Amino acid sequence: MGTAALTDGGSAVFGRIRGWHQRHWRERSQAERVELQSVVTWYATTWFFSLCWLALPLVGGLERRPVPLVAGGLLLLVGALQCAEANRLTRPVLDHYLGRTELPPAALRPAALLLGLALGLTLVLAALHGAEPVAVRLAIGASLLPYGLLYGLVVPVGRFLRRFAVLAVVLVAAFGWTEPEVAPIVMVGVLTAFGALFSLLACRCGAWTLSVLWEAERAREVKTRLAVAEERLRFGRDLHDVMGRNLAVIALKSELAVQLARRGRPEAVDQMIEVQRIAQESQREVRDVVRGYREADLGVELAGAQGVLTAAGIACAVHGEAGGLAAEVQSVLGWVVREATTNVLRHGDAAQCDIALTRDGGRVVLTVENDGARAAAAGGGSGLAGLRERLSAVGGTLEAGRAGGNVFRVVAEVPVSMREVTA
Repeated sequence: MGTAALTDGGSAVFGRIRGWHQRHWRERSQAERVELQSVVTWYATTWFFSLCWLALPLVGGLERRPVPLVAGGLLLLVGALQCAEANRLTRPVLDHYLGRTELPPAALRPAALLLGLALGLTLVLAALHGAEPVAVRLAIGASLLPYGLLYGLVVPVGRFLRRFAVLAVVLVAAFGWTEPEVAPIVMVGVLTAFGALFSLLACRCGAWTLSVLWEAERAREVKTRLAVAEERLRFGRDLHDVMGRNLAVIALKSELAVQLARRGRPEAVDQMIEVQRIAQESQREVRDVVRGYREADLGVELAGAQGVLTAAGIACAVHGEAGGLAAEVQSVLGWVVREATTNVLRHGDAAQCDIALTRDGGRVVLTVENDGARAAAAGGGSGLAGLRERLSAVGGTLEAGRAGGNVFRVVAEVPVSMREVTA
């Protein structure tokens, strides 16, 4: 059962991952927001470098001759196609790096062909002296970046560096043939190294941060489910402690009564009367256990909520004391704490939860407030509806909803019972 629960927890997390792009910004978790921001940044980076390092220098430094104009125009077109292809593959490549999906072996082939074509056109411009040397060298870096951002997430870092080192040697040799001077050759090598290293750092750092965030998200989900499973085990242990011995005695006495009845012994009736007594006693004890679980002490519920939320990675502060309240008041407020805690764990993305218990005249007020944006989606659920019924039975009220920004607040008010125990 525990393994199945953990598996379901992982499936739930990945289900949220698969649908992350379909939800509003406020409904996203922190990991989803960081991922969206990273992806948009990668999208913009490719176009930014293509504009600043390729388009603007090339348009200003291109020779006004037919062949250079054609080669320059084709290079601008290929640069735009590189950016579009990089944007198209950013999401699949990132999913591959994070272990969500497998990337087809030939997925980067179009991007590699566009890179080769861009470098070839740049070499043609350099050989024809069709553009200023600075524009040609910047075009090399602009051509490398879109492909590097993708390739850096597909292969190990060592292989990436080795292959780009070979590419740098080839480019230095090729462009050195067009302009055999030391300074231009060194600049080609420097820009090639910069384009490769910048793209590697940009993609790897962002993707590694996302992997850590998603791992923390999965760990938090597992902690939450473990906390719920521990509560179920505790309840199961209580039932076992109550029923185990009594059921064993009932089984033995029933067997003894059967043997006595078969022999025509009158003691069989006495044994069955004892079985009846033990069964009634067991029934009473089970009701006591269930009543203790359903009508738990408010102080215990507050401490339990703080422990469960802390185990799930949510900072929880509890203010106020439950002492002196009547049992019926503690029972209904204990249910409010339990249901509100469940909502925070299941439906919210909270980092902080505050629970306050105060007295206002003849009423006691319980406030549970968290900063989970998605908790509001669960505000009209059956759980809160059941709480309203419980509260209305003792003359109380319940309010639940957003309280500005990402804050979700549950406020329960219950009149202080006339049977309240004085301190």
